[in-house]
Amino acid sequence: MKHLLTFILLLTTVFAVKAQDSTATDPVAKWEYTAEKKGEQEYILHLKGSIEKDWKLFSTTMKDDEPNTRVTVDSAATITGITEEGSLKKAPEALFDNLEIKYFENQVTLQVAVKLNGPAKKLEGVVNYMALKGEEVVGPEEVKFRFNIDASGNIVNVAAGLQESASGGQTLKRATIDMANPLSNCGGEGEPAKTSLWGLFILGVIGGFIALLTPCVFPMIPLTVSFFTKKSQDKKTGVINASIYGFFIFLIYVLLSVPFHLMDSLDPEILNNISTNVWLNLIFFVIFIVFAISFFGYFEITLPSGLASKVDAKTSVGGMIGIFFMALTLALVSFSCTGPILGSLLAGSLSTDGGAMQLTVGMAGFGFALALPFALFAMFPNLLNSLPKSGGWLTSVKVVLGFIEIAMAIKFLSNADLVQHWGLVKREVFFAVWIICGFLIVLYLLGKIRFPHDAPLKKISTTRWVLAAIFLAMTIYLLPGVTNTKYANRKLISGFPPPLSYSIYKNAAKGIEADVMNDYEAALKLAKAQNKPILIDFTGWACVNCRKMEENVWPDNKVKTLIEEDYILVSLYVDDRKLLPEDEQFLFTTNTGRKKEIKSIGDKYATMQTENFVNNSQPYYVLISPDEQLLTKPVGYTPDAGEYANWLKCGLDAFKKNK
Repeated sequence: MKHLLTFILLLTTVFAVKAQDSTATDPVAKWEYTAEKKGEQEYILHLKGSIEKDWKLFSTTMKDDEPNTRVTVDSAATITGITEEGSLKKAPEALFDNLEIKYFENQVTLQVAVKLNGPAKKLEGVVNYMALKGEEVVGPEEVKFRFNIDASGNIVNVAAGLQESASGGQTLKRATIDMANPLSNCGGEGEPAKTSLWGLFILGVIGGFIALLTPCVFPMIPLTVSFFTKKSQDKKTGVINASIYGFFIFLIYVLLSVPFHLMDSLDPEILNNISTNVWLNLIFFVIFIVFAISFFGYFEITLPSGLASKVDAKTSVGGMIGIFFMALTLALVSFSCTGPILGSLLAGSLSTDGGAMQLTVGMAGFGFALALPFALFAMFPNLLNSLPKSGGWLTSVKVVLGFIEIAMAIKFLSNADLVQHWGLVKREVFFAVWIICGFLIVLYLLGKIRFPHDAPLKKISTTRWVLAAIFLAMTIYLLPGVTNTKYANRKLISGFPPPLSYSIYKNAAKGIEADVMNDYEAALKLAKAQNKPILIDFTGWACVNCRKMEENVWPDNKVKTLIEEDYILVSLYVDDRKLLPEDEQFLFTTNTGRKKEIKSIGDKYATMQTENFVNNSQPYYVLISPDEQLLTKPVGYTPDAGEYANWLKCGLDAFKKNK
């Protein structure tokens, strides 16, 4: 439990690196594959690898429990022997406790003797290699190969991994779509993005204020303020030092978002890949459940005591450096309370559509709210007398937060469920969990349920009655969400639960359904047949604002009529992890020169969006004619139904005028 924060950051980094693998330099720059027939159903496969400078490719003769290279083939054949061609070298390697390693440099050819197990039309296999450069070890790296076998038994190489495809590239980069010259100048993005950033900043501030009310932070306010005011020579110096202390708290939380900007600059789709990654969402689900149990008082999550002690020792250094380490010490020792709130902010920001800037703004709001009281009370120390005394109410705050963490956890399980279409967390199941959490909070506030660390509640305070009433009202509001009625759409939390169509009810209301789902070419064909313009909806299963548009804007009578009668609607899910057919997978060179593997439906349409429209946020709406002329400037999240309807009308007018 002590290393939970490190674990989260490490996992995020691992998934980020995996999303960027195609940008890195491979130890083996190129593999070439040839084959020769040696007898009836017997062949020699020649697998030639060109090794990059300074890299050492481990030999196939190394043992299984040592760094090695291995070749495997599918069930169509059996490997009868492997020989190696090249300059095999041997040397002790300090990195492996002076184990004698066998390796190749510059070039190696693996000659693999195989015998078919029966009639076969193809033979597929994999080279799994490991390589060493200095103290860097990579692998096992997987490189696939494939051979076709004709009717005469001759064998020819078909592919070694994914290949570039001119026709595949043309399906992504549409030559006729010209972002600079739409037929009409209406539309475009602007204010919604700014509003979203301010909204996220406010959410961060709310999270920071909630963190202030936890047992790890609240008692620190009077202690820290008193330290600065008493230690300083005069009041002015104390105020300045406390303000600097508050600024450093703010800065520390902002700096936590910097690595995500580096990731975002390397690959504009990486944050979307992280936020919709199934395993990462499942990990967040487990972490949030663990946080909740911790908040219930069954154990405490802390950072390693040695780390906190080392940082705390630096606070004795004078001047601004000492103040900085005081701020860092607060951030570390308060982690058991702020960690779950920060985790919610981290995961929630990565799931939105503004890239790393969303995270920075949210963290800035959190740091600002956490730092503000220290500077404010230093300026006006008499206000300290108005603060409530620390006590059991702080523990109650943690328990309530524990139930909220469970409600947040189900959101991440829902994200994974939606992307994979498991059907585990249908819309009504999601609402049921939130409703149960809401009722449990009410019962806890009224003293009907207790946890081991809770003292008996002798009297219910006015504050508890008010909070219980608020949570009860919120829970009652959620109740229609489990029904199959027109009231099932709860607008106040629209976007958080799964879509209306993802329901346990077979006849559930589905709103506006796409004419074509995840097939742009089919939509184009249909648009030409019906002579209608196309509304491209770049969306995502885990996209909150996408659901808000579908549930609150699209059902508007004017919008609904325009979409259903005048447009061909195609919804392209950029986070759909369903693999494309093998013959449709290829390697694509982006406009930045990066090699990207197009393996899944999501890969295809996320790349199509960034390549043609230089945008990777969702929702993102584009109007084009059947001959792929851009009718208007694309728009993003547009919560005003009237504004969205006018944009649709403008596109329709441009289409009719051009026609």
